[in-house]
Amino acid sequence: MENLISYMKYFIIGIVQGFTEPIPVSSSGHVMIVSELLGLGEQGFTFAILTNTASLFAILIIYRQDLTRLVTNSIKYLQTKNIKYKTDFRYVFLIIIGTIPAGVLGVLLNDIIEESVTMTTIAVMLFVTGIALWAIRHIKGYKTDKDLRVKDAFLVGLGQAVALTPGISRSGATIISAIAVGMTRETALRYSFMLYIPVSLGGVVLGFSDFLDEPNKSALAIPYAITFISTFIMTYFAMKWFMGIMKKGKLIYFTYYCFIVGTLLLIFY
Repeated sequence: MENLISYMKYFIIGIVQGFTEPIPVSSSGHVMIVSELLGLGEQGFTFAILTNTASLFAILIIYRQDLTRLVTNSIKYLQTKNIKYKTDFRYVFLIIIGTIPAGVLGVLLNDIIEESVTMTTIAVMLFVTGIALWAIRHIKGYKTDKDLRVKDAFLVGLGQAVALTPGISRSGATIISAIAVGMTRETALRYSFMLYIPVSLGGVVLGFSDFLDEPNKSALAIPYAITFISTFIMTYFAMKWFMGIMKKGKLIYFTYYCFIVGTLLLIFY
C-alpha cells in the first residue's frame, strides 16, 4: 500500500511537469510546489533530466514534420545551393543563433542554476512572468518565419537565457520575447519550441553522467518510469491544448494564473 501511494505521488508530479512544461508558468517551480505538498521534498538534478527528456520526446513528436523538413532541406541546400531550400536552411541558422545565449550561460552558470530555489523565489518570478504577459497582451505581430532576422533570433535567445533563472518559465520567456520583437503568435510558438529542442538536448547530454551516477537507480526505477510516462503523455496533450490557446490569443489567462499562484505562495510560504 505504501508503494502504491508513492507511485501515485510520482504519477501526479509527472502530470504536473507535463502540463506545465509547454505553458508559461514555470514547470520547475510547479514541480517543486507539488513535491513539497506531497511530502517528497526537493527533486534532484537527475529527476529534472528525466522529466525534461520525457517532455522533449513529446515536443519532437509534435514537430516531427517541421523538423524532418528543416533538416532534409538544409542538407539539400548545403549540397546543391538550390534557392528553394534556402528558407529552411536560414531558419535552422536562426535556431542556432537563438540557442547561443542560453547555451553559453548554461555552461558558465551551471553550478548556480542547480542551487536550491525557495518558494519566495518562485512566487516573485511568477509575478515577473505575469507582468510580462500582461505587457504584451495587445501586441499583434506581423513577422512570419521568412521575415525573421538575426537580431530577432538573438533577442529571443536572450529571453531563453533569462529563463535559466530559477522560477522563470522558458516557454513564457521565449514566447514573450518573440511577440515583443513582432512575431505572429503562431511564429512565436513554433520558434520558441524550436529553440527548446537543442537546449533541451544539450541539457540531457550534459546531465546524462549525473543520471548514470544516481545511487538509487534500482529503487527509483518504477517511480521514475511512472513519472517519465505520465510526463511524456501530459506534455503532448498540454502542448496541443496550448497551441489552441495561442491561436485564440488568450495568453492573458496565464497572467491571472501567475498572479494568483504567486500570491498564494507568498501568503502560505
